[in-house]
Amino acid sequence: MDDVIEGIARKIRLLRQANGLSLQQLAERSGVSAASIHKIERNSMVPTITTLMKLARSLDRSVGYLVDEEVASTSPVVVVRARNREPLVASREGMVMENLAGPAGRFALSGALVTIAAGSDSGKSPIAHPGEDLIYVLGGTLEFEIDDIYRLRQGDALHLRTEHPHRWRNPTKQPAKAVWISLRTP
Repeated sequence: MDDVIEGIARKIRLLRQANGLSLQQLAERSGVSAASIHKIERNSMVPTITTLMKLARSLDRSVGYLVDEEVASTSPVVVVRARNREPLVASREGMVMENLAGPAGRFALSGALVTIAAGSDSGKSPIAHPGEDLIYVLGGTLEFEIDDIYRLRQGDALHLRTEHPHRWRNPTKQPAKAVWISLRTP
């Protein structure tokens, strides 16, 4: 039981951070107070089913995802077969993500095969969150605005500390495809 509750806390924190949301932003989105979310993430409060439903909906996940006990969670290995890749909920419109790293919450590192539609971007405001991103472009073009503008094409890679405000976009009329690896730190 304790493992399930710890898993809920870890998954909510990682999903919130992966979506670039502060505690307050998730509170506004879910209708759950920032203080309660903080306590849940720190495993000092067990959420009610109603609270779980609100948080799951606001993080584009099912309650089942949050409470699911991972089978063979003691194994240090996760294999994700190409035919079994699960879609991830993208934080931006025009972005399609396929999970390369297996269950969220087991590892600090996540990876996705990402397709970004022509003209799509991360939004008008720069984003920042703890961690690192490593992006390897498989096809198309992506631009990243950090301290300068970096234009990446097929075969190019960019590694950044994500606490620095940054934006990305696909400036072309063709979709871009990349492997996007993220390390989220508390």
